[in-house]
Amino acid sequence: MAFIPLKPIPIKDRNSMIFVGMGRIDVKDGAFVVIDEVHGERMHIPVGSVVCIMLEPGTRVSHAAVKLAAQVGTLLIWVGEAGVRLYAAGQPGGARSDKLLYQAKLALDENLRLKVVRKMFELRFGEPAPERRSIEQLRGIEGARVRKTYELLAKQYGIEWRGRKYDPKDWEKGDVVNQCISAATSCLYGVTEAAILAAGYAPAIGFIHSGKPLSFVYDMADIVKFESVVPEAFKIASKHPRSPDREVRVACRNIFRETKVLNRLIPLIEEILSAGEITPPAAPKDSQPPAIPEPTNIGNEGHRTG
Repeated sequence: MAFIPLKPIPIKDRNSMIFVGMGRIDVKDGAFVVIDEVHGERMHIPVGSVVCIMLEPGTRVSHAAVKLAAQVGTLLIWVGEAGVRLYAAGQPGGARSDKLLYQAKLALDENLRLKVVRKMFELRFGEPAPERRSIEQLRGIEGARVRKTYELLAKQYGIEWRGRKYDPKDWEKGDVVNQCISAATSCLYGVTEAAILAAGYAPAIGFIHSGKPLSFVYDMADIVKFESVVPEAFKIASKHPRSPDREVRVACRNIFRETKVLNRLIPLIEEILSAGEITPPAAPKDSQPPAIPEPTNIGNEGHRTG
């Protein structure tokens, strides 16, 4: 029988995410499985149809599993308890040099960067950004509106709001509403990072945020989080759940499916970057082309196929 290479499925056609904790991930009989070494149980994961797999503490991953996830374009993300901390990702950086150079050029030129930030502001708040404002001034306006939004959501759901406070090193220290918000945003960060990588860009090159491995992830997630996961976090917190992180995860998966956020993210990235009104740079004339041309791929541009 001829070997049929695995091909990534486009992001928009996948389920959003799966959380895995306290188990060993491996490949058995060609299938991606989670093995419970204590109870001897085994669970299959359709790895090629998931955007990202969140690996919680107590999880071990085999070399074969990482290789299979990379082949099918599924992002593995190592997270902390309840998904609050995102420690590392399986594919650090985009797979398209032209896209990376394009993104870097937009971020390094102050005029181009301002255009991108203004577009982000417009998409986030549904109105053009105020004229003759610097990025720092726009960030201040944004911060004031965000704080007001949190206050309005707390009032809507009858929650006492003391501000956005949490300790990433101590999950239990935060109040329930902050736990719910942290769990919800971590879910959104996971699928957003996967979309950025699938589009061929770098999560670290941000425009509003900077200096973090996920700066561009925060930029993109901020645009959609108040129309999706954050209101749901307040709604769940108002019910005083016994397991806030679990309930939030289930709700986020449902939101991502109902709002078709995966179908929206990559076009949204392209729309935002196009606000700079430049084209991606062409390769230098003296550059060496690939010795082995890339085959036609049904997945996204940033998926690794070689």
